[in-house]
Amino acid sequence: MDLNLDQGYHPDVLGQGFEALTFLQPDDYEGKVVGTIIRKCCPQKSSLAVLYVHGFNDYFFQTEMAEQYILNGYNFYALDLRKYGRSFLPHQKMNNVRDLAEYDADINFALALLKNEGNTFVLLSGHSTGGLIVSLYAAKNIGHELFHAVFLNSPFWDMNLGFLEKSLGIPLVAWWGKGHPDVQIDGGFSPLYGLSLHKDFHGEWEYNLAWKPNVAPRVNCGWVRAIHLGHKRVKTGLRIAVPVLVIHSSRSISEKKWSERMFSGDAVLNIKDMDREAARIQGDCQVTVIEGALHDVVLSRKPVREEVYAALFSWLNSLPTLVYH
Repeated sequence: MDLNLDQGYHPDVLGQGFEALTFLQPDDYEGKVVGTIIRKCCPQKSSLAVLYVHGFNDYFFQTEMAEQYILNGYNFYALDLRKYGRSFLPHQKMNNVRDLAEYDADINFALALLKNEGNTFVLLSGHSTGGLIVSLYAAKNIGHELFHAVFLNSPFWDMNLGFLEKSLGIPLVAWWGKGHPDVQIDGGFSPLYGLSLHKDFHGEWEYNLAWKPNVAPRVNCGWVRAIHLGHKRVKTGLRIAVPVLVIHSSRSISEKKWSERMFSGDAVLNIKDMDREAARIQGDCQVTVIEGALHDVVLSRKPVREEVYAALFSWLNSLPTLVYH
């Protein structure tokens, strides 16, 4: 892939030395498509890097996470996928996708850029839906990896729904979505998790509520189909040829109204689903459970996220592949 290394980088909306590069992709069923890479490199020269892929109803804003990677010697890169955050265009349906493989082109571009910028060890990281996307991508690219390890932060490997909804409702919507991908349905998203994160409510984090609203937009049936097919692939047991670390909370919680208990566990996904699917991965997969972690474990309260970073970098430092970089 022919890449111009620096042309197009400009100061990012986050400031603090972050830069962004927007890249054009081929048009799709909605028209023009772009992706965005955000980077901040180590002050000292390093050939280690991480590429972070956000979740659903999300984008990269976690500057503390980036600084932790930089402190540990990793050049930091994040990817705002097409139709999310910095890459969302006015003519698009936010978060829209019909096949998770649509994101492969965005990841391919980002990984090629990292390689061309001199990074020889790359950690590919994904949170929630990003974890689903990254794990599927890793399984498809055995033998062609431009990455050397995978970190999954609370991966979205199954719907957090009851038996009938998962066994009947979701397959029915997915079937309908094949022929009617643009029909919208209520995703059933609760605002409570967002209220626990943003500083204007009960949280400590500042981010753009237009790009990450407390209540996600209605989803298309095509989106449900894409996720459903991704989940079916995960259930067959993914083979991933590089070391994998999964970190998630010690419990899932389901609250009807906001309370301090929202800070005690994963309010979005069922951790039992993550453990079940992690056990099906063919390869070197380690699961670390963190007491009191939120769904996005790096947005947990400070003592908890310090445990997350300690576990992450201890695992990274233990990898034999790092010896050669």
